[in-house]
Amino acid sequence: MHRPAIESRLLNDYQRGFPLEPAPFARIAADLGVSEAAVLAIAEDLLAEGKISRIGAIVRPHSIGASTLAAMSIPEQRLEEVAALVSAHPHVNHSYQREHPINLWFVVTGADRAAVCETLDRIATASGLAVLDLPLLQAYHIDLGFDLHARD
Repeated sequence: MHRPAIESRLLNDYQRGFPLEPAPFARIAADLGVSEAAVLAIAEDLLAEGKISRIGAIVRPHSIGASTLAAMSIPEQRLEEVAALVSAHPHVNHSYQREHPINLWFVVTGADRAAVCETLDRIATASGLAVLDLPLLQAYHIDLGFDLHARD
């Protein structure tokens, strides 16, 4: 199997049903008919190229630790600076810009609610800007996977 085909399968086929076993990349390699080293190298390249941002579990909110959605209204001239500060924080698992006066959104995780609040306070102090805390009130399941091979 050629590299583009392996990349395509990794990106499409393992969004759900990632093997939960001691050597998941060995299982994927066996499924694809390639070596584990090849799968790991391609996964590392996909991360480095920004085609994927992480490989990891998504856990039901508040079943392990605590989290919140947070947002900030950042002056345009400071957006990159503050976004870098937020994204560099180890308890922020992703952030994104929106075209809105409240233009930076991110998720903060922690061992408990107090740890989440401490992170929000650190970000506010470091940036000099207010952070809007939007804790989860009701959970909804949204399947974030999508078929990359689907045709119209």
